[in-house]
Amino acid sequence: MQRYEIDGRLFDEDGPALQAALGRIHHTKIRPLCLCVRPGIPMYVAKSNGHYLIKRMPESGAGHAADCGSYDPPAELSGLGEVLGHAIKEDIEDGTTALRLDFALNKVPGRAPPQPSNSEQESIKGETSKLTIRSLLHFLWDEAHLTHWNPAMEGKRSWATIHKYLVRAAQGKYTKGLHLPSTLYVPEPFYVDRKGEIAQRRSALIASAESAGRTGQKLFIVVGEIKEVTAARYGKKVILKQVPDFPFMLSSDLNKRLEKVYKDEVSLWNAFPEIHLVMIATFSVGGAGIADIEEMALMLANEHWLPFSNVDEKNLLDSLVTNGRRFVKGLRYNLPSSRPLASVILSDTSEKHTAVYMIPGNASDGFMAALGELLENDRLNHVQWAAGDAMPDLSQAVPHAFNTAE
Repeated sequence: MQRYEIDGRLFDEDGPALQAALGRIHHTKIRPLCLCVRPGIPMYVAKSNGHYLIKRMPESGAGHAADCGSYDPPAELSGLGEVLGHAIKEDIEDGTTALRLDFALNKVPGRAPPQPSNSEQESIKGETSKLTIRSLLHFLWDEAHLTHWNPAMEGKRSWATIHKYLVRAAQGKYTKGLHLPSTLYVPEPFYVDRKGEIAQRRSALIASAESAGRTGQKLFIVVGEIKEVTAARYGKKVILKQVPDFPFMLSSDLNKRLEKVYKDEVSLWNAFPEIHLVMIATFSVGGAGIADIEEMALMLANEHWLPFSNVDEKNLLDSLVTNGRRFVKGLRYNLPSSRPLASVILSDTSEKHTAVYMIPGNASDGFMAALGELLENDRLNHVQWAAGDAMPDLSQAVPHAFNTAE
């Protein structure tokens, strides 16, 4: 159980006196201290729906204990470091986060259609001041702590869990003058006996946006797991596992780009039945109530919903899970594959956490130079895995009674 110190007094995270204490210091300069490490790490207080929340100060995640809910690896080890403070800006006064997106949330006549959502090209052209559609998916996955793993999570990640934490992660995030939950559609777990009420809630989300006075045709963002892509009379249609009764139409042109850009992801998805293929897309809903995809990106995840990009990375994650390790998966955001990142950060290793870097066979001099800069961080242990080599020995775990679970 997490404990906090507030103005010299100790409180448990679910203690009955905590809310009153937070109310007294809200809008003051007094900071709650997270006691995961001594003498404590300053936090801040936000208010949501009449409830006070203790939130981590920006860029302080690496200072928390590995089994603390506020822990995150140093942002510079992943693509997050490039966009934090630019495309992602947190306001500690009101507890909100502003997101700058490089894709549209409305469709204005005469505007050119979006370019192909090639994840590599997206990353290369993407500015650090804006999030691509893939980057937004990575941000939500990180915010939901779906990139975090510890042995207590084994068998506890169903789509119901994914839905719960993605919806929670979107709260307090604003973009283009909109509260993200007002335009984000994360399908609920599907139950046949609740089919009608689930469809009604989806219709209510769409109707509320239509009445919000946004310019042009409104676009929504969907995050869901692809079940299949099937033929339609014109083009294709994407069926998500959670909403088999609500297809997403894909134009022939966009489908051709999808097959070209995400050929490797689709091949891996077809090869391993346990793999999840996650889609993020913007879509419009016409007068007939049909969803048309405007722009999209795909992400592979293993059976535990941990993202990966190739077979070696999948094997690494599977090995770490099997061996009961605690770690965080690094994501690229806007970062191109020509630049290095820590594929995983092990948080159960002796004295220091351990960053694992995967080096492609075609690594350039620029890649190796940038990797050298990351290796200079003496707060971490570093392990390199070159393509074609055997998986490195990562068995140096410290026994610890972790009990954090989702």
